[in-house]
Amino acid sequence: MLAFRIAIVVAIEALITFVGYRLIPVNAATMGFAYLVAILFIAARWGLTESVIGSLTAVAFYNYFFLPPVGTFTIADPQNWVALIAFLATSITGSHFSTQAKRRAQEATDRQREMEKLYALSRSILLIDPAHPTPKQLAMRIAQSFEIDAVNLYDRESGEFYRSGPHDLPYPNEQLRQAALEGTSFRDDATHTVVTAIRLGGQPIGSIGLQGLDLSDSALQGLTNLVAIGLERTRAQEAASRAAAARQSDELKSTLLDALAHEFKTPLTSIKAASTSLLSSNTLKPDQKRELISIVDEEADRLSVLVTEAIQMARIEAGRVVLHRDNYAVSELIESVLYKLKPSLEDRTIEVKITPNLGPIWADRELIEVALRQLIDNALKYSPAHSSVVVRAEPNDSRVVVSVADRGPGIAEQEQLRIFEKFYRAEASRQQIPGAGLGLVIAREIIHAHGGEIWVESKLGEGSVFHFTLPMAKGEPA
Repeated sequence: MLAFRIAIVVAIEALITFVGYRLIPVNAATMGFAYLVAILFIAARWGLTESVIGSLTAVAFYNYFFLPPVGTFTIADPQNWVALIAFLATSITGSHFSTQAKRRAQEATDRQREMEKLYALSRSILLIDPAHPTPKQLAMRIAQSFEIDAVNLYDRESGEFYRSGPHDLPYPNEQLRQAALEGTSFRDDATHTVVTAIRLGGQPIGSIGLQGLDLSDSALQGLTNLVAIGLERTRAQEAASRAAAARQSDELKSTLLDALAHEFKTPLTSIKAASTSLLSSNTLKPDQKRELISIVDEEADRLSVLVTEAIQMARIEAGRVVLHRDNYAVSELIESVLYKLKPSLEDRTIEVKITPNLGPIWADRELIEVALRQLIDNALKYSPAHSSVVVRAEPNDSRVVVSVADRGPGIAEQEQLRIFEKFYRAEASRQQIPGAGLGLVIAREIIHAHGGEIWVESKLGEGSVFHFTLPMAKGEPA
């Protein structure tokens, strides 16, 4: 390619000489100007090497055809030597400046492209999904923004390496780790590879290796700064999330203690009154003693339920719900729950309606019994004394839908979504019916842990129906 360009340069100078010597004879000064213009054009079009060749060729043609004695490479007049040297110097200097201007224009264009890519990278960093590893996303976005062969990012805090791009970096991970520990950088022009430390506040927090990318030092510094900001932004978000979780946990504990303290007062007061009467009086009749002992027994059961709810809620909040699933018949689970609720049923009627030949469910028996007991217990508390509660189970595609219906006062539409919040209780029943506002929350979390859904249908004055779904098992019940 260079030889072809040199041939074109010589041809241009020969054409100018032919025109000025044969076609349109001109004087030496005019030809000197023509040669100079041609050399400046060559310098602007190709570069310094071609313009120097053009200058030497022009000097040779100028000397041979236009400086006396014409037809030889000798110069008779000493003044012509000065003119020739000045011409050559002017040609080379002009071509040098033209080449330099062209190079600077190219450098300015390259810097502009670098800034555009850095700007695109900075915008993409703002879209990083905190649900996935940030360093991995940073490496991927750098490879996409700069269209490079390989990116290898080392995060010093986690000690992990994250790769992106179609190729692997031609250096072992140990060199990236060393660059992060010592804060050093190096380039390999042969493989177009650069490895540099990522700094934040003057301290190295990682390193990055890039292959197939020729960045200026300022652009490379800008790239590492963006990566450092991306890493620090994620860490700040994680720290804020941990602080918020800790604050929420403290608030939960405080609210839970307040709610439990309030709920414990009523059964404790009843137990204290009954036990005091038993201890202080020797004239009580057997049926009176039995009634007081029943009060103590019932209120102790109520305290036990409150403590159990608090423990279950704490486990759910801590993420310690572990499912031990097996195949169970729905009818068996409902019968087990009703048996455990028998002491509190008294003369209440529970209607159980199960679709014939309903298949088993795939669930944790103990947890599902807890959720179902919460719903039935709620239905009993909110229904009139002599009304019945209806428990249904029916198939729906690959799931079983279990429903608990009561004949209570119903739930206002604006409260139907809030009843599944911790400690929330409907305004109308807050004072009349005891509870801590945890039962529905526990039931919801248990159902969600099984991959099911729970919801309520209710109208004021017509009662409420709570539904939840569970996955249907494919085998026989255990």
